[in-house]
Amino acid sequence: MASPPDLARLEEALGHHFQRRDLLERALTHSSHAHEGEAQFDNEQLEFLGDAVLGYVTSRYLFERFPEHSEGRLSKTKAHLVSTRHLAGVARELGFGDHLRLGRGEELSGGREKTALMVDALEATLAAMVLDAGMEPAQRFILSRIVEPELSRLEQHPDSSRALEDHKSLLQEWTQSHGYPQPDYRVIQEAGPDHKKHFTVELRVQNENGNNEIVERGEGPTKKRAEQQAAQHALDALKQRPGEIRTQE
Repeated sequence: MASPPDLARLEEALGHHFQRRDLLERALTHSSHAHEGEAQFDNEQLEFLGDAVLGYVTSRYLFERFPEHSEGRLSKTKAHLVSTRHLAGVARELGFGDHLRLGRGEELSGGREKTALMVDALEATLAAMVLDAGMEPAQRFILSRIVEPELSRLEQHPDSSRALEDHKSLLQEWTQSHGYPQPDYRVIQEAGPDHKKHFTVELRVQNENGNNEIVERGEGPTKKRAEQQAAQHALDALKQRPGEIRTQE
């Protein structure tokens, strides 16, 4: 089993040199390594603390940067920024897989490439940074490597940013503000095998007189995705009406 590379390289990527190197070593130690007697502690407790640190720093930053955003949109943006998928990308860029301390069985099963193990180690490392030198280095790293680059990417790619919006909720807010009944979503077509379904949903919004004000369709691999697309199409139509709806910019 190959020895992990020197931790100085990871410290450079983190922008923090540990006074207590044992904290970083523990953050990188999977339970399989500890269970084989190779280490006294694993990173599970540090992961618990690091998750809380990440959530707090991200929430506060979004709260201060976007005071005009609703609680719902702040929550969706935060959920994306701290998601396993996003954190895994950051962990891979930093080379966390190379530095993991794994048991022999986990090593042989490809543990260094496992998303969950890399994300756990990343979160544990945040806690290790706090315990080593306080919140400042952890906060600096979170904002500079996890939060701000992804927010910039979303701002530069509107299609990605729009995926964070809850179009159904926005449409429901519009109908309520105009005294209309709630939007009606109906599955009009379901195709494909069980493991690869494709749904087509029709959305109808009636006005106070019971006439169809909006009729749109959406498609997707799940009913929810199809409903969201139909709601998005309805919102796009409403945006063409001056003064009808305000989008979440």
